Amino acid sequence: MAGNTPENPKTHILIKGARVHNLKNIDVSIPKNKLVVITGMSGSGKSSLAFDTLYAEGRRRYIESLSSYARQFMGRMNKPEVDYIKGIAPAIAIEQKVITSNPRSTVGTSTEIYDYLKLLFSRIGRTISPITGKEVTKDTVTSVVNFLISLPEESIVTLFSPLHPHNERTLKEELSILLQKGFVRVKWKGELAKIESLLEDKKTPNKAVQLGDLYIVIDRIRIDGEEETMSRMADSVQTAFFEGKGKCSVEANEEEYSFSDLFELDGISFEEPSPNFFSFNNPYGACPRCEGYGKVIGIDPDLVIPDKSKSVYDGAIAPWRGLKMGEWLKKLIDNALKFDFPIHRSYSDLTEEQKEILWTGNKHFRGLNSFFKDLEENTYKIQYRVMLSRYRGKTDCPECKGSRLRKDASYVKINEKSIVDIVLLPVDKAMSFFQNLSLTETEAKIAKRLLLEIHNRLLFLCEVGLPYLTLNRLSNSLSGGESQRINLSTSLGSSLVGSIYVLDEPSIGLHPRDTNRLSSVLKS
Repeated sequence: MAGNTPENPKTHILIKGARVHNLKNIDVSIPKNKLVVITGMSGSGKSSLAFDTLYAEGRRRYIESLSSYARQFMGRMNKPEVDYIKGIAPAIAIEQKVITSNPRSTVGTSTEIYDYLKLLFSRIGRTISPITGKEVTKDTVTSVVNFLISLPEESIVTLFSPLHPHNERTLKEELSILLQKGFVRVKWKGELAKIESLLEDKKTPNKAVQLGDLYIVIDRIRIDGEEETMSRMADSVQTAFFEGKGKCSVEANEEEYSFSDLFELDGISFEEPSPNFFSFNNPYGACPRCEGYGKVIGIDPDLVIPDKSKSVYDGAIAPWRGLKMGEWLKKLIDNALKFDFPIHRSYSDLTEEQKEILWTGNKHFRGLNSFFKDLEENTYKIQYRVMLSRYRGKTDCPECKGSRLRKDASYVKINEKSIVDIVLLPVDKAMSFFQNLSLTETEAKIAKRLLLEIHNRLLFLCEVGLPYLTLNRLSNSLSGGESQRINLSTSLGSSLVGSIYVLDEPSIGLHPRDTNRLSSVLKS
């Protein structure tokens, strides 16, 4: 074999005298930039050559090229038993095993797709009010100034701020303080008046001021297009927002316009989107109930209703089968006609609303939630503690429904889909969604690079035979083959060149059609 080995390390990886494990002093020449397959019977030394010789030496040499400070964190790697290896590049090994037991790691985070999704939604996501369905926006100094500039020239505009009462001060006390701040006029009972005149007028009531009674006149400006006027407008608008605690109004041409720099609508104050807002690994974005795990220890519905082919009448609800606990079931059966509940229909055929009623109850009967609450209130009795333990298990968090994120993160949407909706889609459907996105010109410019990265990574997942996975799937629930192909798609998505990829049976568990697609990905 040695006589036929090409001796050019620029075109081949040359291995001389490999003696690791079952290898018996063999010489190998592996061509570079090719897809090379190592085959043989079990115990013939395939893994010894690929992982314990080729990968081990490639990784060892790369680590030795780092500084001594960096090497202390990497661990020492022994040189494999081999005379020499020439022409080797930095190596990446992707083995057939689940590499993480982290309960927070998902397909989305391990492939970095979720990181790009967080950036995408924080940049171009639109916050939609859950009450009216309208988009939540806020005004800025620039947007208000642009509005004022758009008014006809020579228009006279008056800028107001609502006065927020402080420490139950009376009207005259508030007016005196405004005068000290340098303000001259206010709007009182719908009429403009000088502060000094109101203070001197004995008819001015000296009572506590309510929000909305008094408006401060911040400035009166003539629109003339001058740069100095624009600068004055910007300063005045900023002062108006400060004095009005985020709110101000403009009166122009006998019309009044309201502005707010608060991110709120329908009486709800919303959080402005940021990457951490969509991160379940950060306390800011994680669901407060489950702390970003998506699961809590609670009553497991599958244990409460183990046989879903049974009807309620036939004893589908396990804890209500006994003589004493059967009183809860009897109450439901006796009153079922009053709210049209089908007690003879199998549980699996019930609608979601009917299933929910079994848990929440109504005015005619108390549901399963009340039943288990009663048990928890009587846990001083051992029989109730034993009964509760039978039905406890890991269940989806009732607050975030297993999405791991705080509830208001789902209010931020792109093309009517939230980040929660997207991570629950299979990879192929998620890719279809991003291919058919409808964005404005500005949004398209902002999202161009992010969408490219997301699309490439989703495409790699599809091409390595994983279009059925969701981005919310836990990494530790994947099979060895799935985990390996996800790591492969992550490595391919990083666009590294000049590296050696060492794979361990990457086509295991794949349909022949998907095997061909995986081969084409590796060759490209």
